[in-house]
Amino acid sequence: MPSSSGSSIDTITEGGRVTQVGEGQEADESAPPVMTFGAPTAGEVLAERYELVEHINNDSAGRLVWRGVDVILRRPVAVVLRYPGGDSATEMLQAAVAASRVIHPNLVGVYDAIDEADRAYVVREWVDGQSMRDLASDGPLDPARATAIGNAVASALAAVHATGMVHGNVHPGTVMISDEGRVVLADARTDGADSQENDIRAVGGVLYFALTGSWPHAEAPLRGATAGHGRAAIPDAVRDAGGAIAAPRQVRAGVPAYLDDLTMDLLDAEIAPPSSDVLAAELARLDVPAEDEHYLDNSGPLRFAAETGEEPSPLAAAGGRKVAVGIAGLLAVALVGLLIGIIALGGEDKDPQSNQVAAPTSSAPAGDATPAAATARKLTVKAVRIIDPDSKNRSEVRDAEKVIDGDEDKGWETETYVNKPNFGNLKKGMGVWIDLGELHTVKSVQAVLSATGASAQLLAGTTKPGESNSSGDKQLVASYKTPIGQPFEDHDGTTMTFNGFDADKKYQYLLFWITELAPAEGGFKLGVQEITVQGS
Repeated sequence: MPSSSGSSIDTITEGGRVTQVGEGQEADESAPPVMTFGAPTAGEVLAERYELVEHINNDSAGRLVWRGVDVILRRPVAVVLRYPGGDSATEMLQAAVAASRVIHPNLVGVYDAIDEADRAYVVREWVDGQSMRDLASDGPLDPARATAIGNAVASALAAVHATGMVHGNVHPGTVMISDEGRVVLADARTDGADSQENDIRAVGGVLYFALTGSWPHAEAPLRGATAGHGRAAIPDAVRDAGGAIAAPRQVRAGVPAYLDDLTMDLLDAEIAPPSSDVLAAELARLDVPAEDEHYLDNSGPLRFAAETGEEPSPLAAAGGRKVAVGIAGLLAVALVGLLIGIIALGGEDKDPQSNQVAAPTSSAPAGDATPAAATARKLTVKAVRIIDPDSKNRSEVRDAEKVIDGDEDKGWETETYVNKPNFGNLKKGMGVWIDLGELHTVKSVQAVLSATGASAQLLAGTTKPGESNSSGDKQLVASYKTPIGQPFEDHDGTTMTFNGFDADKKYQYLLFWITELAPAEGGFKLGVQEITVQGS
């Protein structure tokens, strides 16, 4: 993933770890020599599809990093090549295949992996922007921006950790912010044993850097650094005579107590950190507009600690940290949305003018009182429609009503696509648009799928679909850019539940957006059997 200064990043996995190559640095003295015999040239087209445009750099692992163009989809890509082929190339390709299955809006994406015997290459997402390190070069970020970035990084780690992998190198140089404001975690290379706990503590480091402009992990220099990159480019945190770091509130004014507490808890080796999905849920709760931050003043964030009631350290007390209330309370935030109802919906009523389908009316008695805001209930879906922006054949947009009919044995399904699970590289995705009728606080969204192995995300927007055609669907998808909720899957892998929603935000229109289909006979396809929404 390049920054605006021309860096490039590649995502692969090695030995169960997500690995990063090409973070803008030139190969160091210990790097394997890059073979130039038969090396690619600008204008060359690989696999009859990927045109090489500009050589960016050679990374320290001996790979050549190029900026390219997918001539079929007409989108920019990054191409990382290894010369020659052989075992090392095979390992790289196998790792890329594994990494491509971790789909998340805050992770750089892998598109292709190709072996040509004498060389191998991986094709992945190209994002224009800059690293968090560069973004903060003019000074610390405001608390709201820091919280939003921390939320994105924790969400990306939750997706990685859900597969059993470890990221291994989370720091300001691998947190990228695109020109459109998207935060992407670049998968950094690792040269030693790492753990999911280290990943989570590194989020504390990212928050600390965002709030202070300095790095708190003196014992963990940023890997692969050369002059002007990594650890050498980031000042060390302010420390006392014993080496303990000062809390962000001691370094600069204006840092909210709740954010100071959370950051220092993550950095405290005496306090067991939460899992990445729980941390993401808490940061999502704290990620509120600046004008709404006052609502946190009374309660602050839910705290996590090894034991409930643990006394804070002297340094913690100096920073204004409060007594912890235990990890169980924080887990409640992430798991509250898992209480999904199974109330069946009644009849259906199609709108003959479009493929939008009116949902059945609620079965609740008219005289029932409105539930309290804290109580989750099944919300009535007023309308549903299949969104297919990349196809002129509208055969796949039928049967939307089956997604909300209360019968999990019947559903809407895609056609079968060959070669690749991402709709055979023919579409960016398909989705189910949902209208809740009015604004609601959403607690969870559950999608029952026909098979395991699919990937999807939940988006929110404020517009209704236009005409039921490719053009109308493209306009809708372009306006739904905000991923919401954190996805988790039940043990059988066919029920995907999104929770961790911001309790202070309300939604009317949702888009369940499918990015990768499930394996099926003859290729890949997916059925959405039922979608239910819990909220108030």
